[in-house]
Amino acid sequence: MREDVRQRFVAQWLIDQGFDAGSLTPLGADASARRYFRLPTPAGARVVMDAPDQVAECEAYLRVRALMDAAGVHVPAVDRADVHAGVMVIEDLGGTDYLTALRRGEPAEPLLDDALAALVRWQAATESAILPAYDADRLQAELDLFPTWYVTQHLGLEPDAGWWAQWRSACEGLILAATQQPQVWVHRDFMARNLLVSQPNPGVIDFQDALTGPVTYDLVSLLRDAFFDFPLAAERDFVARYAAAAGAAGIELPDPLDEAIDLMGAQRHLKVLGIFARLAYRDDKPSYLDDAPRFLAYLARELAPYPAYAGLRAMLDALPVKAART
Repeated sequence: MREDVRQRFVAQWLIDQGFDAGSLTPLGADASARRYFRLPTPAGARVVMDAPDQVAECEAYLRVRALMDAAGVHVPAVDRADVHAGVMVIEDLGGTDYLTALRRGEPAEPLLDDALAALVRWQAATESAILPAYDADRLQAELDLFPTWYVTQHLGLEPDAGWWAQWRSACEGLILAATQQPQVWVHRDFMARNLLVSQPNPGVIDFQDALTGPVTYDLVSLLRDAFFDFPLAAERDFVARYAAAAGAAGIELPDPLDEAIDLMGAQRHLKVLGIFARLAYRDDKPSYLDDAPRFLAYLARELAPYPAYAGLRAMLDALPVKAART
């Protein structure tokens, strides 16, 4: 961990809180400006979250953590928190995330069964007017990232008026499909990197951006992961398991469910392509674009069954392939 002013500030803050700051070790990189470190303590390992100038994000973390905990979702306990300093000391739920476990060949079924059970508990706890709405404006702002960062910045293209007309039409359809779904509490990044193998399983992290939004959103995040592909047959089986559990918990699902999942997936995957391009060009994190082919493959599958999105699919098929920025 490089020595810098912020690091010294965090170390002094920890000392003031009664911790020994001499053994901080950095954890994996995050797509945001936050940094995370592991801190040994006499009571066991803790994680230090360093989030400078993120008062609102820290407040949201504490608020959503309380909601998830009350819903029976395993989230980290908070030992110390100073939202204005942007530092928290939280429970360490372990060093193995679902992505690591799946990539090394651990059976997916028990992991996903636990994740789906946690997701149903979270959704079933939904109350109105608690979390902000994942509304049309937010969904559109996310979609706007794709032409801005992936098409224009990454591919170097300047779309013409016909392209933009087709794009606006597709966005209207995807947003309408999302906002017409039953609305529940949404983690917004319920994916393998943010699920930790723990007891009880899973430990859920990175939830501070939660909103009230489309019921299929977190399911799509889990089953059509940014960094890992499930076989189609396995995905369908997990969807069926989720639908049965959600129905038993009284969670309303859209009909047809498969179409709702596909169109929600298309919105998310267009958004993430834009985010990954932004990470590469604005934040100097080019490796995220290595996974762009996975998202394009998801999009081809998601849009293929629906004639209303033939134009969008043709637009995507016509885009050139470009290697990730190095």
